[in-house]
Amino acid sequence: MAYKQKTPMMHCAATVMHSKPWNKMRNRTAAVSGRGDGNKIGLAHAEEKRSPLNKQKGGGTTKTCLPASKIRSMSKEQREKLVNSKKSAGAKGKYKRSSKTNVKGARKKGATLRDWFEKEDWRRVDDPSKKCGE
Repeated sequence: MAYKQKTPMMHCAATVMHSKPWNKMRNRTAAVSGRGDGNKIGLAHAEEKRSPLNKQKGGGTTKTCLPASKIRSMSKEQREKLVNSKKSAGAKGKYKRSSKTNVKGARKKGATLRDWFEKEDWRRVDDPSKKCGE
């Protein structure tokens, strides 16, 4: 004769933990501690975390940095467009600026990300006389 589960909760041999008195005690202590009754609070918390209203927001940074060689090769209009886009996104508190202002050709062919960040002279696009962190 095959074993037949009485309920989905009876998944282990510890029948005491799945008895009615045990479940009543579990619900009573959950209600007292503010967690509510059963899974309702847990499900509500999960739904809140999945909400599209909780997307990541940016810190409102307005600095734009690139390697000095790339800044020198850009036209004045390109630099202004990039800086204005970053300032606009930062003022709105957005996490990213528009992808239309992505810069092509800033990294040399074959260079790794480490090379790009450590070996390049990073400057601010709005004022190339200042280093990136200034």
